[in-house]
Amino acid sequence: MAAKERQRLDRVLAHMGFGTRKMIKKLIKEKRVQVNGRPAEDPGLHVIPGRDYIEVNGEPLVYEEYIYLMLNKPQGVLSATEDRYAKVVVDLLPPRYRAFHPFPVGRLDKDAEGLLLLTNDGELAHRLLSPKKHVSKMYYAVVDGIVTETDVEAFRQGIILNDGYRTMPGELTILRSGTESEVELTIYEGKYHQVKRMFEAVSKRVLYLKRIAMGPLRLDELLRPGEYRELTEEEIIKLRELL
Repeated sequence: MAAKERQRLDRVLAHMGFGTRKMIKKLIKEKRVQVNGRPAEDPGLHVIPGRDYIEVNGEPLVYEEYIYLMLNKPQGVLSATEDRYAKVVVDLLPPRYRAFHPFPVGRLDKDAEGLLLLTNDGELAHRLLSPKKHVSKMYYAVVDGIVTETDVEAFRQGIILNDGYRTMPGELTILRSGTESEVELTIYEGKYHQVKRMFEAVSKRVLYLKRIAMGPLRLDELLRPGEYRELTEEEIIKLRELL
């Protein structure tokens, strides 16, 4: 997305991941940055990204204000931007993407894996997480215990959690029932540890949890845990249609 406001050249290049202000100053001094066909001389030169033609090392700069990344979050990584003791999802990204200061849209338990959206678009994130929007989230889970049609009906009615809160109706599908059952569950809110607490309320324990969809986004099957890709234009449009 092109920005229309004038910005300092060094700020634009830093935003696009070309390094610190000091590194960018060196690029400019070495005549490796051109603006509208002329070598830039001043890091403080004001430009309009997307309108002014900027080249770095002979390559045209394609300016992006926002980024949208689909991550297959692995187990053991926190859905956060920083933590003193544990690895966070932003650590999985290269500097090029970290330069945009993306953050996870919502939480996914540390021991869970699957679809997590990372972006720096605060308005989109706020609306996707708004309780009024009821954006769906679909999970695949392995559960300790025999899941029955009685459980399916209980989830359909809404589960009363251990703090007395009754959840919105959820759609529970049994894939395989046994001493360890496989299920898919779609919920429309995001309470703390909600999936695990819903199963605990019917005397069962989640052994493995993977988010496979969020609203119109479905986890790309080609992404292994820890891998990511940018959303397609079609996926971004579908997200914005929710708003």
